[in-house]
Amino acid sequence: MSHRIVIVGGGAGGLELATRLGRTLGKRGQAKVTLVDANLTHIWKPLLHEVAAGSLNSSEDELNYVAQAKWNHFEFQLGRMAGLERAEQRITLAATLDERGDVLMPERQLGYDSLVIAVGSTTNDFGTPGAAEHCLFLDTREQAERFHRQLLSHYLRAHASQSERTEQISVAIVGAGATGVELAAELHHAAHELAAYGLDSIRPENMRITLIEAGPRVLPALPERISQPVHKTLEKLGVTVLTNAAVSEVTRDNLHTAQGETIVASLKVWAAGIRAPDFLKDLDGLESNRINQLQVRPTLQTTRDDNIFAFGDCAACPQPGSDGRNVPPRAQAAHQQASLLAKSLKLRIAGQALPEYRYRDYGSLISLASFSAVGNLMGNLTGSVMLEGWLARAFYVSLYRMHQMALYGTFRTLLLMLSDRIGRSTEPRLKLH
Repeated sequence: MSHRIVIVGGGAGGLELATRLGRTLGKRGQAKVTLVDANLTHIWKPLLHEVAAGSLNSSEDELNYVAQAKWNHFEFQLGRMAGLERAEQRITLAATLDERGDVLMPERQLGYDSLVIAVGSTTNDFGTPGAAEHCLFLDTREQAERFHRQLLSHYLRAHASQSERTEQISVAIVGAGATGVELAAELHHAAHELAAYGLDSIRPENMRITLIEAGPRVLPALPERISQPVHKTLEKLGVTVLTNAAVSEVTRDNLHTAQGETIVASLKVWAAGIRAPDFLKDLDGLESNRINQLQVRPTLQTTRDDNIFAFGDCAACPQPGSDGRNVPPRAQAAHQQASLLAKSLKLRIAGQALPEYRYRDYGSLISLASFSAVGNLMGNLTGSVMLEGWLARAFYVSLYRMHQMALYGTFRTLLLMLSDRIGRSTEPRLKLH
């Protein structure tokens, strides 16, 4: 019987790992590789702010898991992990329901020899009163599309009223990390595009965007030499940036800060902080931290079970020489860990020792829609190089192309790039439905 590898989570890291293993171990019959996800399609999570603003049509950039599995010699199982039995080496998948609530697939179990958990993270509202009820989150495609529909509804209502009075729309974004900053810039871009298409009852200058950060500066996880030009660019675009402003309560029409300030907002997005899914906490005795991340060793094996691996945002992996800090929850870390695990699982089947993961920071890039981009690249030969403008934007776009190449290969990625180029001349620049 071939080695059974089950990967739970079809995000960027999990899907890349399943594809790599399928092309090697699966194709040769050395392992049965199974990918589990609660959705039928994948979209790269760093693009969700573009989906929310309407800059990206998610139906055109999604990947179908079933097709990807067929092309790359692994199996796909639709379902959500609901339980783990370590002694029997099997996981439980919850029943899948259709739109009417009828059982599409019953609860079932999958056995494994090596289990890889890559379920990512969700937004952490830190228990802030009213946040869950009145804020939108951008953890999934469905949430991003919901925000886009609400944004478009404001414009369509204002346009249909045929009033000579110029309407206003106020958007508040809590959290000035990469998602919050990029969303603010994309929304400013969307306001100009919507006006260009005739929905000008709300003029671009009347979309009031407020970016709220509890810390002293935007992009707190990145170097200050990046956050300063980003802050200046946002203000030039008309975005109100509030720092040292911790949101203490959210109501239907307002956000209240601990400093006593009230921000009026008809649309509210919470993009501050992360936490791993709740089901990981105390999962059959596995060790987890306060934000539900599974504790792993440098080999990415969980601390209490050598048969179970975890990586990406859902794993707390120690970072050597960093005073006890963990590897940061970034896309490049998940990519690096997926590449390591593709090698590690081959070595495990061969009975050989596993390598240890060491995080390598290759820099950061932040996109400010079509207006600008900023970031730094880091390498052994170049050191740290600051990038701005069109060059930074080109490198930012290349990150997505690299993700596509890992999944589709070079030739198909080139075809996708050609298709995107043709589509720009035949489709609206903004999704209008």
